[in-house]
Amino acid sequence: MNKYIVDNTKMESNRAAEAELDTNNNRESKRAKSCAMYAIEGEILNSYAEKSEQKEPTTCVSNGEEAKDENRMLWNPKNSKIQVSKTKLKQFQFMVENKYNINFDSYNDFQKWSVDNYTDFWRDFWHFSNIVHSKNYEKVIDKPEGPVDNLPFKWFDGALLNYAENLLRHDDEKIAVYSFGEAFKKVKSISFKNLRERVRIYQNALRLFGVKKSDVVAGYMPNSIECLEAKLAVLSLGAIWTCASPDFGSHSVIDRFQQIKPKFLFSVTSVAYNGKKHDHKTKLIEVVNGLSSLEHVVIVPFYDDKIDDIHDIPKSLTLDDFLDKHKNEFNDRPIYFEQVPFSHPSVILFSSGTTGTPKCIVHSHGGTLIQHLKEHLLQGNMSRDDIVLYYTTTGWMMYNWLVTSLAVGATIVLYDGSPVLPTVNVFWDLVDQLGITMFGTSAKWLAVIEERKCIPKNTHKLDTLKFIYSTGSPLKPSSFDYVYNSIKSDVILGSITGGTDIISLFCGHNISLPVYRGEIQSRHLGMAVECWNEDGKHVYDTCGELVCVKPFPSMPVHFSNDPEFKKYKSSYFEKFPGVWAHGDFCMISSKTGGVSMFGRSDGTLNPNGIRFGSADIYNAIEGFDDIEDSLCVGQKNPNNETEERVILFVKTKSPELFNQSLVDGIKTKIRTDLSTRHVPSVILPITEIPYTLNGKKVEVPVRRVIEGQNVTPSSSLVNPKCLDLYKNIDALKKW
Repeated sequence: MNKYIVDNTKMESNRAAEAELDTNNNRESKRAKSCAMYAIEGEILNSYAEKSEQKEPTTCVSNGEEAKDENRMLWNPKNSKIQVSKTKLKQFQFMVENKYNINFDSYNDFQKWSVDNYTDFWRDFWHFSNIVHSKNYEKVIDKPEGPVDNLPFKWFDGALLNYAENLLRHDDEKIAVYSFGEAFKKVKSISFKNLRERVRIYQNALRLFGVKKSDVVAGYMPNSIECLEAKLAVLSLGAIWTCASPDFGSHSVIDRFQQIKPKFLFSVTSVAYNGKKHDHKTKLIEVVNGLSSLEHVVIVPFYDDKIDDIHDIPKSLTLDDFLDKHKNEFNDRPIYFEQVPFSHPSVILFSSGTTGTPKCIVHSHGGTLIQHLKEHLLQGNMSRDDIVLYYTTTGWMMYNWLVTSLAVGATIVLYDGSPVLPTVNVFWDLVDQLGITMFGTSAKWLAVIEERKCIPKNTHKLDTLKFIYSTGSPLKPSSFDYVYNSIKSDVILGSITGGTDIISLFCGHNISLPVYRGEIQSRHLGMAVECWNEDGKHVYDTCGELVCVKPFPSMPVHFSNDPEFKKYKSSYFEKFPGVWAHGDFCMISSKTGGVSMFGRSDGTLNPNGIRFGSADIYNAIEGFDDIEDSLCVGQKNPNNETEERVILFVKTKSPELFNQSLVDGIKTKIRTDLSTRHVPSVILPITEIPYTLNGKKVEVPVRRVIEGQNVTPSSSLVNPKCLDLYKNIDALKKW
């Protein structure tokens, strides 16, 4: 038997469904006609006897849904308009089969081959994706034997390219970007041709101001066309882009940007949210004053396409003045794309700051590009006909994922503002108005509109909508029901998981597979994702740690200010040496191949799908004289495990100092320095904070205790008995 044809004797129900899709059993005929169709995929890589011996970790929680509804198929390609055999995924699969003279009976067979032979996979996809480059690579990866922590890796060594050039490869009148939000009254748009020209103008102005390769340029920007233009211009020069959303407080931004010393900053004076205009200038001035590296601050029109008075913003000039600078010397100079190595830094994203100052995660031109193209072209079958909206801020990983759609030639939609104003149907209105084919949001937003009795299938056509993506937190099974019952029945619900750390996805949407209730459709090609128990054993049908056991191109190039990769390695490789541990609990189904997610396995806070770190809270309240120490953790709702709230324990210098005045002051300080979304739901007094022997606060065990789990104190704790203080707290039993 070909080793990539797995034993599916325990999958007769799946194969029956697959047989309905496959009307031709002759492999050569299928290849010749490009009409193979596989709907249900699965693999049994370990025996049920082995599984029965594996105990589910107590740190994982079940989905809380009725067992009878597990693995219920909600969408099947054979009942849709999609011709699976003609998708790019199948075209690429057939190309691989022909090249290597092997057959894949299922997607999971193909996925297994792609990780067992990952250098071949990425080499073949490089050519399939037609990446624009000026010099070809000499070697796919310098250390193919790994392990994953054998840093740094050189991917596609010798190649020269530019991420922005690939996004601006189309030079025609097709709409590249639509832009809409609360700050202006109508939908804006710009063509690929005009976007390319605008980037040329920004680029020439940046060059005149001295921005060059490897300089850092930052945005403190809402989601607008101008932010995109600035980003692409920066990357076109081989400089490095980073961005924070205006909802970040000034201290959060300074904590991040101070580490990377940006030379330029793009920002606005006001923003709109929840139907109101909000001043942004006060925070901006604090940020500018806190960043000594800044040479210029470019103020971009936004609210009502206007700029407020900027005389008191240091080092500032308007966008018009900035762009006018190029006209004298560089007016006729054509657009230029600095050719950089595959691994040259492109964007800096930031960790949530769970264990201290947020880490500066540096991603590459080539790694970001090839990963996103794989996800867009193969997993999602994206084309120039698609119009893509992902509700995201400019600092989130998904913003970059959305923007790379331009490399396919798809149209993207940038939205800034509340997702429920002027009505709860704002996005469905845009779907019908613009013909959106792919729409992405958060699990929390889907839950909110369900609670508000929103039934889009009764109020909107949604004829063009093919995909609904969800990320930010696990999508509960009942939300799957809501999508198919109340939004649209013939749509692919692509629950996806990945993160800032990899600027891409580990698991997610799949054009060729069914959607099962409560499950992510599949592990993605080229991503050696496994579920490991505490003993480091690969398990199925059991909750464990999501790990990746082989290198992949979108791994961070490095962390800023981490020349020996100490922070990098401690972030991902301490739990299982040589293996990337992502900090998420998951379960892989042996029946469907799908993946279920159960939330964070570390101390990251994730209320309502908004990820941030406890360090943000600690930094905000450190100036309170009455506070001696504090501990901030998340707590899941026992009746709805996808809902999480933030709990702050405060140790005051004496018990009487904890009072309502202090609580109010803490909330105000956090709201001012960070945002409303950072404010803890519950603030409680405590007399002792647990610490490890090396002086680290202990958050995860406390979280487990307040969620009712039995926790055996670690021998690394200085004061293990203090965990008892966190048990059976009445205030935490109420939701």
